[in-house]
Amino acid sequence: MAVVVWIVEGTWPACVAAAGAHAPEEAEVVLLHVAPADVPGAAHGALAGLLGRGGPAPGRPGREGAGPDPGERVARLADASADELLAEAAARLGRPCTLARRTGRVEREVVAAAADAELLVVARDGDRAHLGPRSLGPASRFVVDHAPCPLLLVWPESAPSTATLPPPPPPPPGP
Repeated sequence: MAVVVWIVEGTWPACVAAAGAHAPEEAEVVLLHVAPADVPGAAHGALAGLLGRGGPAPGRPGREGAGPDPGERVARLADASADELLAEAAARLGRPCTLARRTGRVEREVVAAAADAELLVVARDGDRAHLGPRSLGPASRFVVDHAPCPLLLVWPESAPSTATLPPPPPPPPGP
């Protein structure tokens, strides 16, 4: 049995706990972190916007003192952060697991990573104060709707009370 656990900052402890509690001991557990591909590009684009897209013009100071491309630095920092997060999640899981890092459209990468899994563990990442569909953010909603395998959807904290449900709709008008 292969179990993919989506590791996201802020909600990963609940996912790791759920995997530890519900995945059989013999299961192959994959801790998955996905970084959005557009962040380093945005940092690079910001530098290009500040200095001009064509680079330095003849006779004008250019990028010489600007330092390294911030997109490269953001990518390195994101990789280091993902490695730390995955290492902490693996330590908390306390059993053998595989660490996987992907970059791209987050929701699509998670669905692709779960293609051969028997279980995908996902945390709610939206409105955590109320029960209902708004408890899922856009990426997790996509994953829930498109998961190619069964999934375990967990609350990062205690689930809200059923008192947070909206009132029932009014009865239909009489004849």
